[in-house]
Amino acid sequence: MMMRIVTFCVAWIMASPLWAMPEIQTLQSPKGVNAWLVEDHNIPFVALELRFIGGASIEPMEKRGGAALMTGLLEEGSGDMDAQAFATARENLAASFGYDVYQDALSVSAKMLTENRDQAVALLRQSLVTPRFDDDAVERVRAQILSILASNEKDPNDIASTAFNRAAYPDHPYGSNYEGTPETVAALTRQDLIDIHRTLLVTDRVIVSAVGDITADELGRLIDTLLDGLPAASDTPLPTDVQDQLSGGVKIIDFPIPQSVVLFGHSGIAQSDPDFFAAYILNHILGGGGFESRLMTEVREKRGLTYGIGTFLVGRDYSNLLMGQVSSSNDTVAQAIEVIREEWRKMAETGVSEEELQAAKTYLTGAYPLRFDGNAPIANILVGMQRMGLSPDYVESRNDRMNAVTLDDINRVAKRLLQPDDLFFVVVGQPLNLSEN
Repeated sequence: MMMRIVTFCVAWIMASPLWAMPEIQTLQSPKGVNAWLVEDHNIPFVALELRFIGGASIEPMEKRGGAALMTGLLEEGSGDMDAQAFATARENLAASFGYDVYQDALSVSAKMLTENRDQAVALLRQSLVTPRFDDDAVERVRAQILSILASNEKDPNDIASTAFNRAAYPDHPYGSNYEGTPETVAALTRQDLIDIHRTLLVTDRVIVSAVGDITADELGRLIDTLLDGLPAASDTPLPTDVQDQLSGGVKIIDFPIPQSVVLFGHSGIAQSDPDFFAAYILNHILGGGGFESRLMTEVREKRGLTYGIGTFLVGRDYSNLLMGQVSSSNDTVAQAIEVIREEWRKMAETGVSEEELQAAKTYLTGAYPLRFDGNAPIANILVGMQRMGLSPDYVESRNDRMNAVTLDDINRVAKRLLQPDDLFFVVVGQPLNLSEN
């Protein structure tokens, strides 16, 4: 018997009083899988999101790329259907399935019509439980990944990202590309794919959300049907928290392009930290707010050193960073880096103004409701909230928490979070008047 745990009625924040978001229901399937649901019976359509926690980070380093290759094969034939037959069956049901993997999770997305829901779930289950891993499909997807890896080796942005991650996490999966290397991908066998499938797709590490034309009881039964046949647990433990190894300095990677690509950053802050909302607003003011941010003003508008610059909080399951990126001509990139360091230091020492704080709050609270613009985006938000350990009433309280941040709060967090001496820069290009240190 499925038990409903709790129901929250969530109102749109900063939205029209005539429009209200439906209630978020938290439920548990008869077999014990937790899920969140927003019912909406206006359109006969359901969006479903699943996340299998663990992702590529739990694969053996010598098998790097196995999770990516395996995930790419989930829609390339299953059960008694080859890749073409599976694609035809999905199209005939007017269903949409998406499979992806990244460092911390494997994601499955599905959109289906109510009239075809049972058949669509059966087909989706087949892809998750009984993938074929046919030789021709394996080689086709392997070739695609190898092509991507070869392209990445010529892309300055990917080169910068690879070098930055390696410096930050030299002894952790975060420090390597989850798509693997040409050597590890080429060496993967069919048995390797079977093994990583068994390790990743387990029911005690899955979280689920759904939005649309389905009731809680129906969703509970759907979940158990969909996951029936998958292992209950994995023998491979999840990774543990890791501290980045970044320290201040510059690393230059020689690459023949007229404009250097720069990736920079240092340690960040966790979503669960009491200071997170202040840090979120601080990042918006520093470099996350587009043309209104300080770095855009100083680096682009006043000095013309770039077309664009941005900063962002990187939240991962086991570590967090505050990062930024910029591109500048080889003869001006050294100046751009100095301006970034100076603005970083200035904000750490003197903080922000009341005007900057209020402008950031107005934007961030006003833009938040615009994320909830359809069944699929809402389902994605709900599963993300579960992954971060948030409660359903976060949607209601989020803007209140944002507005509660005071000037003293944000300036205290600026001193805590911004560490100009720890800024690490990876520069890909042929910069002038800049040396490694």
